[in-house]
This record gives sequence, structure tokens and C-alpha cells, in this order.
Amino acid sequence: MLTLLKLLKDGQFHSGEALGAALGVSRSAVWKQLQHLEAELNLPIHKVRGRGYRLAAPLVFLNAQEISLGAASLAWPVHIFDSIDSTNAEALRLIGAGSAAPFVVLAEQQTAGRGRRGRKWVSPFAQNVYYSLVLRIEGGLRQLEGLSLVVGLAVLQALRESGVRGAALKWPNDVLVGQKKISGILLELVGDPADICHVVLGIGINVNMQKAVEVDQQWTSMQLEAGSPVDRNHLVARLGLQLQAYLDQHKAAGFAGLQDEWEQHHAWQGKSVSLIAGVNQIDGVVLGVDRQGALRLDVGGVEKIYSGGELSLRLRDDS
Repeated sequence: MLTLLKLLKDGQFHSGEALGAALGVSRSAVWKQLQHLEAELNLPIHKVRGRGYRLAAPLVFLNAQEISLGAASLAWPVHIFDSIDSTNAEALRLIGAGSAAPFVVLAEQQTAGRGRRGRKWVSPFAQNVYYSLVLRIEGGLRQLEGLSLVVGLAVLQALRESGVRGAALKWPNDVLVGQKKISGILLELVGDPADICHVVLGIGINVNMQKAVEVDQQWTSMQLEAGSPVDRNHLVARLGLQLQAYLDQHKAAGFAGLQDEWEQHHAWQGKSVSLIAGVNQIDGVVLGVDRQGALRLDVGGVEKIYSGGELSLRLRDDS
């Protein structure tokens, strides 16, 4: 099926006869493959008698060489997959198989993409960026403090460089445009965090997606915001360069050196929020984050600090 898709990627009409000849199959076999493409990859295909078949929009596939040309200063090997369960899961498998960090895993499609708190991350084929960077961490917990927030800053700047001016951060792991989610971050760790470990920086960015009925929250994409398709190879290169720059700052000065910058870009700074922790709800006003990246809330006139992977922040109606 992917061979057929690559023949159609230019968005132009191709006759069933020509497609069959290129694939070495009958026109009826081409028709069956087209039906599978639509059903399995959720890619609309236009069919016009006398002209043939074309994709609703051209596709640009991820390409390691193009990514490297756009980020020549990076020496991160890039592994690209057509379809895998999730880039984070593949990254963890590669760590287990002995692959040397740093390296990047990308996929055109995820069949079991994951967000925070076990949520599904919707991953249509060749429309978005599903990205995992693996780092080897030596020297203890300080290098992990506020790391997901640092990744958020890198994503934010890559989006802004690509024309999404209204992007802002939401503690701890989201990037929003207005109240709509455009990117999410999921960090996973393997090994001893007090000694030597590996951390997987998983990033999902809605790039050219224009509809997704499966998503259970407000969302947007770069194309919806900018009004035109975005070259995902250029975006991945920009993202890599921003990650390298921010990770270098974090390594040199810890999250404390980026605390002010992060707060300047926090969408909910000074807002009334509810912090959900399991069955408990804490209402307060966002004061910012501390030097380790934990959330600072004014709760009834008292400043309190919250951190942890299972916390969820929601905007209150009175904000």
C-alpha cells in the first residue's frame, strides 16, 4: 500500500491503468489497495471517471537527509518508520538493544500513540510529527529537573519560527494556541536516575491535520493556524536545533536559568485554575513555577508547590 501511496504523493491524477502498470498488478487490485488506504490511513482519495485517482492534498514524506541538511550542526542519527506503535516505545526498544544515545525516532504514523496519564495520541499518517529524542543522562537528578518544561520551550520556539505566533505553554507538558492544544510532550525514563539513565523526550505536534473526530479535547494544527501546509522535514530540523540549544542551557545552569523565560510564555500565568490529583481537586491562582519546574499556586492566600506526573491543570470558568 505504501508503494501506491508514494506514487500518489504528488496530489496529481493517476489513471488506474498507469498505477497498475507501475505496481505490476491489475486495475481491480489497485482499487482494493486504494480502499485500504482510505480506511486504514484515513487519507481521502478523489476518484474522477476518465482522469483517475489523486490524494486530496499532496504528501511530503519524512526524509533523514533533508532533516540533516536543515540541521547540519546536529549529529543525531535519525530512525524513520512508516508505521510503528509509538516512537517512544521504539526508542525504548532501541535503548534495550544497545543503541548509543543521542538518537531520534520518527514515524509517519503511530498505531498506539500515547499521551500523558495513559491517554491516546491520535496519529494520522504523514500529517503530523511524532518525534522521540533519546538522551543519556549522567550525574544525577539535577539534569532531569524541569526537563519537560525545557522541551516545551524548544517546541514553542520551533512553532513560532514556523509561523505559529500565538503558541504558548501550559504546565507541565502542553503547548496551546488559545485554549486549543497543538503539541504534547511525554518523557519516559529507564535506568537509575541517581546515576546513569536514559530519558526519552517524546513530542507530538499537530502539523497538517485538519480533522480528527477521535480527539476528545479542543485542538488545532499548524496548518489550521498558519493557513498553509507546513514542511515537516523543515519543522523537525528546527525542532532539533531548538532542543539542542535549550538542552545546552539546561545542562549549564539547570532549570533555574530558564525559569523566567518559561513563565513569560505560560498561557495561564496569573489565572484561576483547578489542579486535579486523582480524586482530589485544588483550586488556586497560578503564581508560576519554581527553580525545579514545580507549579506554584496561591491557594487561599498561601503559596503551595505541586509536582508529579499524574497532575492535571484546568482553567476555571472565572479566569
